[in-house]
Amino acid sequence: MHAALPTQTAATGQDFVPVERIDGALDAGVIVICDHAANGLPAEYRGLGLAPESLDRHIAYDIGAAWLTRRLAGRLGAPAVLSTFSRLLIDPNRGADDPTLVMRLSDGAIVPGNARADAAEIARRLKLYWTPYRDAVARTVEAMGATGLAPVVVSIHSFTPVWRGAARPWKIGVLWDMDSRLAAPLLRALAGEADLAAAVGDNEPYDGALEGDVIDDIATARGLANALIEVRQDLIAAREDAEAWADRLGRLLGPILARPEIHRRTSQFGSRASGKVRQISDRFAASDRQGG
Repeated sequence: MHAALPTQTAATGQDFVPVERIDGALDAGVIVICDHAANGLPAEYRGLGLAPESLDRHIAYDIGAAWLTRRLAGRLGAPAVLSTFSRLLIDPNRGADDPTLVMRLSDGAIVPGNARADAAEIARRLKLYWTPYRDAVARTVEAMGATGLAPVVVSIHSFTPVWRGAARPWKIGVLWDMDSRLAAPLLRALAGEADLAAAVGDNEPYDGALEGDVIDDIATARGLANALIEVRQDLIAAREDAEAWADRLGRLLGPILARPEIHRRTSQFGSRASGKVRQISDRFAASDRQGG
């Protein structure tokens, strides 16, 4: 049994703070983000009609990921940005036009409060929750880049041990698109750990190329090195375990982040998810060459 997060509530959407920010050095060379950190819901949504215990499940948030993110950011001296609202309200790691942005059915659970979410309601959730989170990540990334050191973007998630009846063999996975500057050395470092040699997923349990997700929108589009790290949730369901994993990741990431080449914007990679991303990253890279 994992230690459940308290569900955050506020009287109205306007009173709900959708972002948690952790201060860190803008020249740290890395930002840590957590898209599914919390299971919070504004009180007006009445738990989306779900039983309280449903909000303690993975359908509502990534169990253990927030603890890991906070500890890792502290170890790296890096800024961090975490969401405070449940992905069931609106998923900050989906594109604004993604059909799974507001889920009516999640892992077999009907979400009554989303059943009649029309275009106007989705637009409202985008404005009050999704956009402030995306903007907070983007502003932090740009402020870090202004120091002259392009930041690496590390995104922390967790995954369920079993999916649709099948056990997942990985303890940790590294998701990436076409830019392997962070993913490749991190995968090697993880595989070198005695207890992880056969339990590291390369683009498992998901594929890292997802058009419109936060990595695509913020990192790939700007030509920034990045990786999305997935840790199996039963391994980080207790705070002390999540923090131990953060310490391990901090130890492994340190030497990789010290490499100068990982802090250069580049347009050479693009994305498997969308040819459009290469054009966007070209624009950012051109700006970077001009000192912008």
